[in-house]
Amino acid sequence: MKSGYVSIVGRPNVGKSTLLNRILRQKISITSRKPQTTRHNIIGIHTKANVQMIFVDTPGMHLNNVGAMNQYLNRSANQTLHDVDLILFLVDNIKWTDEDEAVLGKLAGAKIPVVLVVNKSDRITDKPRLFDHMHKLSEKMEFAEIIPISAKNGKHVDKLEEIVESFMPEGEFIYPEDQVTDRSVRFLASEMIREKLMRSLGQELPYSLTVEIEKFSEEGGVIDIAAVIWVERKGQKAIIIGSNGQHLKNIGKQARIDMEKMLDQKVFLQLWVKVKEGWSDDLRALRSLGYGD
Repeated sequence: MKSGYVSIVGRPNVGKSTLLNRILRQKISITSRKPQTTRHNIIGIHTKANVQMIFVDTPGMHLNNVGAMNQYLNRSANQTLHDVDLILFLVDNIKWTDEDEAVLGKLAGAKIPVVLVVNKSDRITDKPRLFDHMHKLSEKMEFAEIIPISAKNGKHVDKLEEIVESFMPEGEFIYPEDQVTDRSVRFLASEMIREKLMRSLGQELPYSLTVEIEKFSEEGGVIDIAAVIWVERKGQKAIIIGSNGQHLKNIGKQARIDMEKMLDQKVFLQLWVKVKEGWSDDLRALRSLGYGD
Protein backbone atom coordinates (compact mmCIF):
# COMPACT_ATOMS: atom_id res chain seq x y z
CA MET A 1 0.00 0.00 0.00
CA LYS A 2 1.08 3.56 -0.73
CA SER A 3 -0.14 6.90 0.60
CA GLY A 4 1.15 10.45 0.59
CA TYR A 5 0.42 14.17 0.45
CA VAL A 6 0.46 16.27 -2.72
CA SER A 7 0.41 20.07 -2.64
CA ILE A 8 -1.15 21.90 -5.61
CA VAL A 9 0.38 25.38 -5.87
CA GLY A 10 0.49 28.26 -8.31
CA ARG A 11 -0.59 31.84 -8.77
CA PRO A 12 -4.32 32.71 -8.73
CA ASN A 13 -6.57 31.48 -11.52
CA VAL A 14 -4.39 28.76 -13.02
CA GLY A 15 -6.97 26.01 -12.35
CA LYS A 16 -5.84 24.42 -9.07
CA SER A 17 -9.37 23.86 -7.73
CA THR A 18 -10.63 22.67 -11.12
CA LEU A 19 -7.82 20.09 -11.20
CA LEU A 20 -8.63 18.82 -7.71
CA ASN A 21 -12.32 18.46 -8.58
CA ARG A 22 -11.42 16.64 -11.81
CA ILE A 23 -9.17 14.15 -9.98
CA LEU A 24 -11.78 13.50 -7.28
CA ARG A 25 -14.59 13.17 -9.85
CA GLN A 26 -16.70 15.46 -7.67
CA LYS A 27 -16.80 19.05 -6.53
CA ILE A 28 -14.91 19.79 -3.33
CA SER A 29 -13.25 23.14 -4.09
CA ILE A 30 -15.31 26.06 -5.34
CA THR A 31 -14.29 27.74 -8.59
CA SER A 32 -14.70 31.09 -10.30
CA ARG A 33 -12.67 33.28 -12.63
CA LYS A 34 -11.86 35.73 -9.83
CA PRO A 35 -8.70 35.68 -7.69
CA GLN A 36 -9.04 34.75 -4.02
CA THR A 37 -11.77 32.21 -4.78
CA THR A 38 -9.85 29.61 -2.76
CA ARG A 39 -9.15 31.04 0.70
CA HIS A 40 -8.39 27.90 2.66
CA ASN A 41 -6.23 24.84 2.16
CA ILE A 42 -8.71 22.19 0.99
CA ILE A 43 -7.79 18.53 1.31
CA GLY A 44 -9.12 16.14 -1.31
CA ILE A 45 -8.56 12.40 -0.84
CA HIS A 46 -8.34 10.15 -3.89
CA THR A 47 -8.09 6.43 -3.13
CA LYS A 48 -7.74 3.85 -5.88
CA ALA A 49 -6.69 0.22 -5.53
CA ASN A 50 -3.67 0.24 -3.19
CA VAL A 51 -2.81 3.96 -3.45
CA GLN A 52 -4.18 6.92 -1.48
CA MET A 53 -3.26 10.38 -2.78
CA ILE A 54 -4.08 13.27 -0.45
CA PHE A 55 -4.18 16.50 -2.44
CA VAL A 56 -3.98 19.93 -0.83
CA ASP A 57 -5.60 22.69 -2.89
CA THR A 58 -4.04 26.00 -1.85
CA PRO A 59 -4.92 29.69 -2.21
CA GLY A 60 -3.17 31.29 -5.17
CA MET A 61 0.22 32.74 -4.29
CA HIS A 62 0.36 36.41 -5.21
CA LEU A 63 2.69 39.37 -4.90
CA ASN A 64 0.26 41.58 -2.95
CA ASN A 65 1.09 40.92 0.68
CA VAL A 66 -0.65 44.03 2.04
CA GLY A 67 -3.53 43.48 4.45
CA ALA A 68 -4.38 40.69 6.85
CA MET A 69 -6.34 38.65 4.28
CA ASN A 70 -3.56 38.65 1.66
CA GLN A 71 -1.02 37.72 4.31
CA TYR A 72 -3.25 34.87 5.49
CA LEU A 73 -3.66 33.53 1.94
CA ASN A 74 0.06 33.61 1.17
CA ARG A 75 0.89 32.05 4.55
CA SER A 76 -1.63 29.24 3.98
CA ALA A 77 -0.14 28.43 0.58
CA ASN A 78 3.44 28.60 1.83
CA GLN A 79 2.75 26.20 4.69
CA THR A 80 1.94 23.41 2.23
CA LEU A 81 5.45 23.48 0.75
CA HIS A 82 6.63 21.48 3.74
CA ASP A 83 5.65 18.06 5.02
CA VAL A 84 4.30 16.84 1.68
CA ASP A 85 5.66 14.15 -0.61
CA LEU A 86 5.13 15.91 -3.94
CA ILE A 87 4.38 19.40 -5.25
CA LEU A 88 2.34 20.09 -8.38
CA PHE A 89 3.23 23.53 -9.73
CA LEU A 90 0.41 24.68 -12.02
CA VAL A 91 0.94 27.31 -14.70
CA ASP A 92 -1.47 28.71 -17.29
CA ASN A 93 -0.48 27.35 -20.75
CA ILE A 94 2.17 29.63 -22.30
CA LYS A 95 1.56 32.58 -19.98
CA TRP A 96 4.32 33.42 -17.51
CA THR A 97 3.96 36.28 -15.03
CA ASP A 98 5.89 37.85 -12.18
CA GLU A 99 3.68 35.89 -9.81
CA ASP A 100 4.66 32.62 -11.54
CA GLU A 101 8.29 33.64 -11.12
CA ALA A 102 7.68 34.37 -7.43
CA VAL A 103 6.13 30.93 -6.90
CA LEU A 104 9.08 29.35 -8.70
CA GLY A 105 11.41 31.19 -6.35
CA LYS A 106 9.66 29.63 -3.34
CA LEU A 107 9.97 26.17 -4.91
CA ALA A 108 13.63 26.48 -5.85
CA GLY A 109 14.83 25.55 -2.38
CA ALA A 110 12.30 22.78 -1.83
CA LYS A 111 13.72 19.38 -1.02
CA ILE A 112 10.57 17.79 -2.40
CA PRO A 113 10.01 16.65 -6.02
CA VAL A 114 8.18 19.28 -8.08
CA VAL A 115 6.09 18.37 -11.13
CA LEU A 116 5.41 21.25 -13.52
CA VAL A 117 1.82 21.02 -14.76
CA VAL A 118 1.04 23.17 -17.79
CA ASN A 119 -2.72 23.60 -17.55
CA LYS A 120 -5.14 24.78 -20.26
CA SER A 121 -2.75 23.41 -22.88
CA ASP A 122 -5.73 22.49 -25.07
CA ARG A 123 -6.16 26.20 -25.84
CA ILE A 124 -2.81 26.31 -27.66
CA THR A 125 -3.27 25.19 -31.26
CA ASP A 126 0.37 25.90 -32.12
CA LYS A 127 1.88 22.85 -30.39
CA PRO A 128 5.52 23.63 -31.30
CA ARG A 129 5.05 26.94 -29.48
CA LEU A 130 3.74 25.08 -26.42
CA PHE A 131 6.64 22.62 -26.43
CA ASP A 132 9.14 25.45 -26.86
CA HIS A 133 7.61 27.20 -23.82
CA MET A 134 7.82 23.98 -21.79
CA HIS A 135 11.47 23.59 -22.78
CA LYS A 136 12.25 27.12 -21.61
CA LEU A 137 10.53 26.45 -18.28
CA SER A 138 12.55 23.25 -17.87
CA GLU A 139 15.69 25.39 -17.88
CA LYS A 140 14.45 27.46 -14.93
CA MET A 141 14.45 24.54 -12.50
CA GLU A 142 15.05 20.81 -12.39
CA PHE A 143 11.49 19.52 -12.38
CA ALA A 144 10.76 15.87 -11.62
CA GLU A 145 8.34 15.80 -14.56
CA ILE A 146 6.68 18.26 -16.95
CA ILE A 147 3.23 17.50 -18.31
CA PRO A 148 0.67 19.50 -20.31
CA ILE A 149 -2.96 18.93 -19.27
CA SER A 150 -6.44 20.40 -19.36
CA ALA A 151 -8.07 20.21 -15.94
CA LYS A 152 -11.36 21.43 -17.40
CA ASN A 153 -11.83 18.67 -19.99
CA GLY A 154 -9.62 16.04 -18.34
CA LYS A 155 -6.99 15.77 -21.06
CA HIS A 156 -3.89 13.94 -19.74
CA VAL A 157 -5.16 14.15 -16.14
CA ASP A 158 -5.04 10.34 -16.01
CA LYS A 159 -1.35 10.51 -16.95
CA LEU A 160 -0.78 13.10 -14.26
CA GLU A 161 -2.40 10.73 -11.73
CA GLU A 162 0.02 8.00 -12.78
CA ILE A 163 2.95 10.37 -12.20
CA VAL A 164 1.61 11.28 -8.76
CA GLU A 165 1.15 7.60 -7.88
CA SER A 166 4.78 6.89 -8.75
CA PHE A 167 5.96 9.39 -6.14
CA MET A 168 3.77 8.15 -3.31
CA PRO A 169 5.73 6.45 -0.51
CA GLU A 170 4.82 3.08 0.92
CA GLY A 171 2.50 3.27 3.89
CA GLU A 172 -0.95 2.52 5.25
CA PHE A 173 -3.92 4.63 4.19
CA ILE A 174 -4.28 7.75 6.31
CA TYR A 175 -8.02 8.20 5.70
CA PRO A 176 -10.89 5.71 5.20
CA GLU A 177 -11.17 4.61 1.58
CA ASP A 178 -14.57 6.27 1.08
CA GLN A 179 -13.58 9.67 2.52
CA VAL A 180 -13.00 12.45 -0.04
CA THR A 181 -12.19 15.48 2.15
CA ASP A 182 -11.36 16.45 5.71
CA ARG A 183 -13.70 19.44 5.55
CA SER A 184 -17.10 19.36 7.25
CA VAL A 185 -20.38 19.56 5.36
CA ARG A 186 -20.98 22.82 7.21
CA PHE A 187 -17.79 24.28 5.69
CA LEU A 188 -18.64 23.03 2.19
CA ALA A 189 -22.10 24.61 2.47
CA SER A 190 -20.59 28.01 3.31
CA GLU A 191 -18.22 27.69 0.36
CA MET A 192 -21.10 26.94 -2.02
CA ILE A 193 -22.80 30.18 -1.00
CA ARG A 194 -19.57 32.14 -1.44
CA GLU A 195 -19.01 30.60 -4.88
CA LYS A 196 -22.39 31.85 -6.11
CA LEU A 197 -21.58 35.31 -4.77
CA MET A 198 -18.12 35.31 -6.40
CA ARG A 199 -19.56 34.36 -9.76
CA SER A 200 -22.36 36.93 -9.74
CA LEU A 201 -20.65 40.05 -8.37
CA GLY A 202 -18.23 42.61 -9.79
CA GLN A 203 -14.46 42.54 -9.58
CA GLU A 204 -13.94 44.23 -6.21
CA LEU A 205 -16.82 43.25 -3.95
CA PRO A 206 -16.05 39.49 -3.62
CA TYR A 207 -12.87 40.24 -1.66
CA SER A 208 -14.88 42.14 0.95
CA LEU A 209 -17.27 39.34 1.81
CA THR A 210 -17.25 36.03 3.62
CA VAL A 211 -19.90 33.53 4.70
CA GLU A 212 -20.56 32.16 8.18
CA ILE A 213 -22.94 29.29 8.91
CA GLU A 214 -24.96 30.07 12.05
CA LYS A 215 -27.33 27.10 12.00
CA PHE A 216 -27.01 23.61 10.55
CA SER A 217 -29.56 21.09 11.77
CA GLU A 218 -31.79 18.30 10.50
CA GLU A 219 -35.44 17.76 11.25
CA GLY A 220 -38.04 15.70 9.44
CA GLY A 221 -35.67 14.78 6.63
CA VAL A 222 -34.86 18.43 5.86
CA ILE A 223 -31.50 20.14 6.47
CA ASP A 224 -32.11 23.59 7.96
CA ILE A 225 -29.25 25.99 7.21
CA ALA A 226 -28.97 29.64 8.22
CA ALA A 227 -26.00 31.66 6.98
CA VAL A 228 -24.72 35.22 7.32
CA ILE A 229 -22.92 36.96 4.45
CA TRP A 230 -20.52 39.44 6.04
CA VAL A 231 -19.50 42.57 4.11
CA GLU A 232 -17.51 45.66 5.07
CA ARG A 233 -19.84 48.50 4.05
CA LYS A 234 -23.56 49.25 3.86
CA GLY A 235 -23.33 49.91 0.13
CA GLN A 236 -22.00 46.37 -0.40
CA LYS A 237 -24.94 44.99 1.55
CA ALA A 238 -27.36 46.73 -0.80
CA ILE A 239 -25.61 45.30 -3.86
CA ILE A 240 -25.81 41.74 -2.57
CA ILE A 241 -29.47 42.02 -1.57
CA GLY A 242 -30.42 43.63 -4.88
CA SER A 243 -33.67 45.23 -5.92
CA ASN A 244 -36.52 43.85 -3.83
CA GLY A 245 -34.11 41.23 -2.49
CA GLN A 246 -34.02 39.47 -5.86
CA HIS A 247 -30.25 39.02 -6.10
CA LEU A 248 -30.02 37.44 -2.66
CA LYS A 249 -32.93 35.13 -3.52
CA ASN A 250 -31.16 33.96 -6.68
CA ILE A 251 -27.91 33.35 -4.77
CA GLY A 252 -29.84 31.31 -2.19
CA LYS A 253 -31.63 29.28 -4.84
CA GLN A 254 -28.42 28.37 -6.71
CA ALA A 255 -26.59 27.47 -3.49
CA ARG A 256 -29.49 25.40 -2.22
CA ILE A 257 -29.58 23.35 -5.43
CA ASP A 258 -25.86 22.54 -5.06
CA MET A 259 -26.32 21.65 -1.39
CA GLU A 260 -29.18 19.27 -2.17
CA LYS A 261 -27.02 17.53 -4.79
CA MET A 262 -24.17 17.19 -2.30
CA LEU A 263 -26.35 16.01 0.60
CA ASP A 264 -28.91 14.08 -1.48
CA GLN A 265 -31.48 15.62 0.82
CA LYS A 266 -33.91 18.54 0.84
CA VAL A 267 -32.43 21.80 2.17
CA PHE A 268 -34.11 24.85 3.67
CA LEU A 269 -31.66 27.75 3.34
CA GLN A 270 -31.95 31.21 4.88
CA LEU A 271 -29.47 33.99 4.11
CA TRP A 272 -28.83 37.32 5.82
CA VAL A 273 -26.38 40.07 4.93
CA LYS A 274 -24.62 41.93 7.75
CA VAL A 275 -21.92 44.58 7.96
CA LYS A 276 -18.65 44.13 9.88
CA GLU A 277 -16.44 47.05 8.96
CA GLY A 278 -12.82 46.21 8.08
CA TRP A 279 -13.15 42.50 8.83
CA SER A 280 -10.75 41.48 6.03
CA ASP A 281 -7.91 43.52 7.53
CA ASP A 282 -8.55 42.65 11.18
CA LEU A 283 -6.69 39.59 12.48
CA ARG A 284 -9.16 39.05 15.31
CA ALA A 285 -12.14 39.29 12.95
CA LEU A 286 -10.46 36.92 10.50
CA ARG A 287 -9.93 34.31 13.20
CA SER A 288 -13.53 34.65 14.42
CA LEU A 289 -14.72 34.01 10.86
CA GLY A 290 -12.65 30.86 10.41
CA TYR A 291 -9.41 32.22 8.96
CA GLY A 292 -7.16 30.79 11.64
CA ASP A 293 -3.47 29.89 11.40
